[in-house]
This record gives sequence, structure tokens and C-alpha cells, in this order.
Amino acid sequence: MKVLSIGSFKKQSNTCLHRHWALNKLATSIDRVELYRDELSYTYKIRNRLFQKHHLPISLPDENKANWTIQNLVKKNYYDLVWIDKGLTIGASTLKYIKHKNPGAVLVSYSPDNMAERHNQSLNFLKSVPFYDHHITTKSYIVGDLKKIGAKNVFFTNQSFEPSFHHPINLKEKEKETLGGDVGFVGNWEKERCKSILHLVDNGVNVKVYGDGKWQQYKKYSPNLTIKPGVYSEDYSKILQAFKISLCFLRKINSDLQTSRTMEIPACGGFMMAERTSEHLRLFEEDQEAVFFSSDEELLKKCTYYLKNEHTRIQIAKRGHLRCHESGYSNLDTIKRIVSKLR
Repeated sequence: MKVLSIGSFKKQSNTCLHRHWALNKLATSIDRVELYRDELSYTYKIRNRLFQKHHLPISLPDENKANWTIQNLVKKNYYDLVWIDKGLTIGASTLKYIKHKNPGAVLVSYSPDNMAERHNQSLNFLKSVPFYDHHITTKSYIVGDLKKIGAKNVFFTNQSFEPSFHHPINLKEKEKETLGGDVGFVGNWEKERCKSILHLVDNGVNVKVYGDGKWQQYKKYSPNLTIKPGVYSEDYSKILQAFKISLCFLRKINSDLQTSRTMEIPACGGFMMAERTSEHLRLFEEDQEAVFFSSDEELLKKCTYYLKNEHTRIQIAKRGHLRCHESGYSNLDTIKRIVSKLR
């Protein structure tokens, strides 16, 4: 199987890069096209904001000339599978050109985000939707919404983890102290998750947050709260394991029922404390492979309990890690299932 893999591969912790690694293991040969430059330009950011916030019909600029690169590759090569990971700058004309040159190629649009919502879309993407053969989403509840905007074949898949990146590491005590702590969270600021963390902090729980943007405003909030810059290196996996309790919050703007950290925390050997949802309950056995909460009060109660019960905490983390592998939550297992379904 010859594959053309298109996406954003810059950061070591980027799940798009991890999916590319899995595709590479399945392909007889693979070519890769990077969607973006190292830094998004001011023009890109402004046009994106005008589309998302003000609903103006404005396309995103293809500053890395990805469309040209794709067409040039297709002109010279035949591909069985063209995998496009959240192709916000890919034009409909490029997809039509691929089909013209490679009639048998299967065009796949994959995204870990809610592509039925404006804040994840672009005009380029909306115009391209009907020209993909398949749309793959990690949001079970948007299958019908994607069909309404023109998607032909849509199917749901769970989030996944990358075993070569998300795995337990023998951490030195100094690393545990430096990187970890009692309770921790890695991710972007959102109002609801900030409120939950501050509830813990105000009630005497030590919390460390790795995140940029608005998180930095809380540096002096309390001695119980430590704010660190966002992390995108291999330290990411170390941190998820180093915390005694790793928090897994869901993006309310996406109406998430699971997220990438759902798999990544237990895959790294971390103890996961996650928001209770129907999908979390399906993926991990409650209080055996992960622990869930539905309110700030329950979160505080459970953090307090599990911080005092180390043996129970360690056993739950071990069982959660085992579940990730036994249930096939890895990128390779997931993409094998997807490719089998495409065929």
C-alpha cells in the first residue's frame, strides 16, 4: 500500500505525527506533506479569526504551498491511500486533481477535533468535504452533522496512543519531584477546568499545571498552585506518569466524551482521574482501571482519598495501562482497523 500522508508534523507530542508513524508501519512506501510553516503568519491568524468568529467567507492561505506539493507528488506517483489529517488549507481543486490522476486512490479526512463546529473548520475544508471518500472522526455524536455538510462516508473511531512515545519510563526521584507532584494537568486553559482546579487548590490540594496562555495569569494565585509552560517534548510522557494523579478534562467547546489524554495518561503508566462520560465508562472500568468524577465536590473527595492510598492508586494505574494494550487503543491497532474498513 503506497500512502500519501498530509498533516502537521512539527511537534514531538503531536498526535498527527504519531498517526503518520503508524501509517508508515502499514505502508510499503509513504510520502509526507507538511501543511504549515514553523510559525503561522499574522495574515493566517486574522483570516482564520474572520472566518470563525465573524462568519466571513474567507479561505485560509496555503503558506507552505501544500496544495502545490501534493499535486506535484500525485503527478509523479500513484497512491492507494491519501490520508489528510485536519486539512484546513487543502482545497477542493487539489482533491479533484488527485482523483483525476489517481482514480483508485482513497481520499481520507481524519480529525481528532469536532469538525462540525465553526471553530475547527475553514472555508477550504467546507468546500472540500464532498470530495473525500471517507471522513473519520473521534466524536461519535457528530456523524450525522458531518453528513449534513456533505460528507459521504463517515465513521467513528476512539482516540488512540502512540506506544513509542506514550509509555512508562523509569523516572529518577529527582525527575518525579521536578516534573510531577500530587495532582497535575497538562493542557490549554478553559473556564470549566480552571474552576475545577481552583476548587482543589482552595481546599488545600497541591496542583501543578503545564499550559500557556491564560494559565500564566494564575502564577501568583496560591502557594498550592504551580503554573509551568506548556510541554511538547518527551517530557510530556514523563509528566503524565510523574503526577500521583493526572487530571483528564474534556473540551466543553467540542462537547467531548473522550480526548487524547484519555488514552495517553494510562498508556504512560499514569493514574487517570477523568470526567465521567458514557465513553470513558466504556473504555475503562471505573475504580479499577481509571477513576471518574462528575462534579468539583466529587473531584476533591476522590483526589483526597487517592493521595492517601498509594497502593490502590498504583494498582489502578497498572490495570489502566494494561487495558490500553489489551483493548487495542494504540495508533497502529486503530489505523489497522480503519484501513481494513476502508478496503
